[in-house]
Amino acid sequence: MKSQEITKRWVDFFVSKGHTAVPSASLVSSDPSLLFTVAGMVPFIPYLTAREEPPYSRATSVQKCIRTGDIEEVGKTARHGTFFQMCGNFSFGDYFKEDAIKFAWELLTTSVDDGGYGLPPERLWVTVYEEDDEAEELWLKNTGVPAERIQRMGKSDNYWSTGQPGPAGPCSEIYYDRGPAYGIEGGPLADETRYIEIWNLVFMQYQIENVRSKVEFDIVGELPKKNIDTGLGMERLAMILQGVENMYETDQVRPVIDKAAEMSGKEYTSAETEDDPHHVDDVRMRVVADHVRSALMLISDGVTPSNEGRGYVLRRLIRRAVRSMRLLGVEQACLPELLPASRDAMKGVYPVVETDFARISRIAYAEEKAFLRTIASGTARLEDAVRESKAANKPLSGEDAFTLHDTYGFPIDLTLEMAEEAGLKVDEAAFRSLMQEQRQRAQADAKGKKGGHADLSAFQEILAQGETVFTGYTELDGESRVRGLLTGGRPVQQAATGDEIELVLAETPFYAEAGGQAADTGLITGDGFVVEVLDVQRPLKGLSVHKAIVREGEIGADSLVRAAVDRERRHAAEQAHTGTHIVHAALHQILGPEATQRGSFNKAGYLRFDFAWGEGLSTATRSEIEEVSNLAIRNNYAVETKIMGFAEAKAMGAMALFGENYGSEVRVVEIDGAWSRELCGGTHVANTSLIGSLSLLGEQSVGSGNRRVEAFVGMEAFRHLAAERALVTELTDLLKVPSGQLADRISATLAKLKATEKELDRLRKEQLAAAAAQLVNTARDAAGVRVLAHDAGTVSGADDLRGLALDLRNRLGSEAAAVAVAGVANDRPLVLVATNEAARGAGVKAGALVRLAAGVLGGGGGGKDDVAQGGGTDAAKVGAALAAIVDAVERRQS
Repeated sequence: MKSQEITKRWVDFFVSKGHTAVPSASLVSSDPSLLFTVAGMVPFIPYLTAREEPPYSRATSVQKCIRTGDIEEVGKTARHGTFFQMCGNFSFGDYFKEDAIKFAWELLTTSVDDGGYGLPPERLWVTVYEEDDEAEELWLKNTGVPAERIQRMGKSDNYWSTGQPGPAGPCSEIYYDRGPAYGIEGGPLADETRYIEIWNLVFMQYQIENVRSKVEFDIVGELPKKNIDTGLGMERLAMILQGVENMYETDQVRPVIDKAAEMSGKEYTSAETEDDPHHVDDVRMRVVADHVRSALMLISDGVTPSNEGRGYVLRRLIRRAVRSMRLLGVEQACLPELLPASRDAMKGVYPVVETDFARISRIAYAEEKAFLRTIASGTARLEDAVRESKAANKPLSGEDAFTLHDTYGFPIDLTLEMAEEAGLKVDEAAFRSLMQEQRQRAQADAKGKKGGHADLSAFQEILAQGETVFTGYTELDGESRVRGLLTGGRPVQQAATGDEIELVLAETPFYAEAGGQAADTGLITGDGFVVEVLDVQRPLKGLSVHKAIVREGEIGADSLVRAAVDRERRHAAEQAHTGTHIVHAALHQILGPEATQRGSFNKAGYLRFDFAWGEGLSTATRSEIEEVSNLAIRNNYAVETKIMGFAEAKAMGAMALFGENYGSEVRVVEIDGAWSRELCGGTHVANTSLIGSLSLLGEQSVGSGNRRVEAFVGMEAFRHLAAERALVTELTDLLKVPSGQLADRISATLAKLKATEKELDRLRKEQLAAAAAQLVNTARDAAGVRVLAHDAGTVSGADDLRGLALDLRNRLGSEAAAVAVAGVANDRPLVLVATNEAARGAGVKAGALVRLAAGVLGGGGGGKDDVAQGGGTDAAKVGAALAAIVDAVERRQS
């Protein structure tokens, strides 16, 4: 059965059972704590953890996933792959264990002709959590699987949680017996190579707290709504249904292995043991097949190669694939043949890899080409270093590894791999130290913060030939010539596809970041090459340096070029910059001339303005600033620039704002003449109406005596207002009131909520007082003092404990008595002790007892002899803390 059919049957089956089919989310996870989507349940986490209300009670999906934590194991086992597809079915407070088990068994064992997968029931084994009697009974009752094929496992294998307080629960896993040829008998407990896990059913039924490790936590109760989260590994099932040895030989991966074998002239034999002579080459071909597919899928989801984050993972996958092909004897570019093979294998399930293949392949091929140049330049140097290290019987030095990285572009992971192949270790600690020194040198050079060039000598040589002529005030494209070409801060004669470069032109329309305005982006093209400009900086006055990447072809150090700024982005940046001047003028008009600029930043569609002011702005003042700004935009004021002497500009009242050293001549930007007149080197719209609109986002403090306002302009302002309008509409629909009454209704709702909380607090205190009458009977004698120790469970705070303890102390009368009450508030344990006069006369002091108990709880406390309180961090030890108090009272005379 083909993979496409496996996924189709999965979705069709669960849709027939009332599930909503949910398309796969992107490999780029929306969870900020994750680089990638690493499991099928990741897109559903907000629903499973009750952070959001699910839009359906049942769902099913086939989710694309990427995991690279065990990348070194790829190709060596039947199961490890970086890209995989997780088939999942989910219930959010709907069905639970019994139906989950029924569904799984039905789909797996129903015949192929009837829409199932047709697995022989006698080949299936089941594991359950060692304490989950219910799950075992349900398996026996609903499936007929014999008891001898159900095995119990501990928390490390069969219990799921996020590792944080919240939902958790036992798991039940389904394994397939591959037969005696793959290992010993005895089920999953005996051999997880022969018995391969294919489906995991997670029963989220408990709330856990005080999580100390994966297997150490406190179950504090059952969830009000129990959830189901299951995951079936599509590749593992395909392996079984297609009768192949491992996931790499399934229909979506094997074509790349076959192409790699064809290109290298090697025979692929499915070798899985190291003593097999084909094992090394077979592992390499499996690495190629896995990594090429993963790269294809990552690029299709918008990831591009880079030196950090997701981009670095992609770069490493491509480089490992290329490196493995070289070890198979293929030294020319291989992705132009391997990537189409992967595309054709995956396009049935993911059509985008075909429709977007031109973009995907362009990115992948450029990365391979750049890496092949890196290998060619660095391999000879590495071989020399390896030879010298072996002769000296020493590991490869950190200095050699750093030189390979810094000069030849060899990433450290490649150096480690190649050194290991040569039987050498690398002094990684020394390498990391040298890298840290380099970073510190770069950080010390503030002007090179974006270009990454601590050494300015190369730029000084270029500047000596003349300054860069900026033409961007009047034109957004034009002809020019390359005057300087650098990679890694060093001059080069040419750069090719994939190279990251720094480029100096004789003339440029690209605005270099200055005066709070972000740099332009765009394209530089020429005979046979395309360069994308990502940033423009001025490391030296008079010199504009374009930070760019070669997208196509090769560019030379003296090439004729056409430089073209991204027009739409420039216009949006001009809207923001002129909007910044308008906001400044509005502040002066409303607050006065003392509201002077302290800093600003503007980019396409957005502006940020810091100004001197000692207090927050009222809502009315913010509205007035916004109104004055938009009136200036509506009035279509002319925006004019003039070049004049610095003294003349100051005499006209122009404000010098952005902290630069001015020359004898300056550029003055005026809006409606004197209404706004500032010294400014930035770019602006021709008249204010071209801004469209301005929407203030908020106002806040940014240090003593300074405030900050932020705003959207143009289309970004429109989108912001549209989103707010949609929110108001949603709220009016929810609350069933006109928008004009929305504030009153929300205020009334909040007041009602506050009153309800107050009433709940009163009822809780009444319940505690009612319970006190019963608790008095639990007091015990401890060497002549009646001691009452009580765990009150979850409380709102120390006041609850204090009220209960004092009430109990009064009820115990005048005979020597001590009351110890503990509880948990906001996940932290609290303890309070109250003693009467007779108890204190017998040597029982509240402060001493609290310090003892708080120490047990991992914290501290204290107070007077009659009443004292404390707290700690370990809520699991509340019982032990109370026992310690009773024990101390009993032992005080011994």
